[in-house]
Amino acid sequence: MKAAAETVRELGFDGIDINMGCPVPAVMKRNAGAGTIGHYELAASFISAVKHGAGDMPVSVKTRLGHDKIITDEWIGFLLDQQLAALTIHGRVATQMSKGEANWEEIGRAARLRDTRAPDTLIIGNGDIKSYAHAVDAHKTYGVDGIMIGRGIFHNPWIFEKSTTPRTHTKQEYMDILVKHLTLYEETWGRTKNFEMMKKFFKMYVRDFEGANELRQALMERRKFADMIALIEADQNT
Repeated sequence: MKAAAETVRELGFDGIDINMGCPVPAVMKRNAGAGTIGHYELAASFISAVKHGAGDMPVSVKTRLGHDKIITDEWIGFLLDQQLAALTIHGRVATQMSKGEANWEEIGRAARLRDTRAPDTLIIGNGDIKSYAHAVDAHKTYGVDGIMIGRGIFHNPWIFEKSTTPRTHTKQEYMDILVKHLTLYEETWGRTKNFEMMKKFFKMYVRDFEGANELRQALMERRKFADMIALIEADQNT
């Protein structure tokens, strides 16, 4: 962890975030990700090692409310005592994975705990945010300093637009941003990664308009960038 932090510092990044929230069983069984939750000495050693390697760079942690039960006071309280620059809290326990609703009341509890334990640590809330307006409301309601957005981008590609007024997007807007995403992927990874990876993003763009299901299925059957672009263009010309 120290050596990795030294490398990150040498590469010129602005900070290091330690992921203590990944709920994937293969990760947790190695005492990594959310597998560190409740293992206080191990977690402290990770944070200390990263801090030594990071030098003056800020060090933050992303975590969850617990492993199989909520332990906000114990676990979040412990992390707040580590003098972190920021603490991002996903409002579920690890065993929930992404199921159920994020517990923003507990995230708010963590923010209040911060006020007394570590006032200089920023608290960032995470979980189920699907619009900019929702993010603003969570900030005001629960006292967090910031919002992290994850899967919400799959529900709303325009989630980062700073507007609290919802608006409907046209099929053309969805297609334009899909083509842009496909093009950026091709330009960046076209020679080194399989284009199949892009298919998990199709549901972001090809939906909520007439013929969306048929177009999405046809795109899933294509394997090359050029074939996908040709299909989209043909669909737009019909």
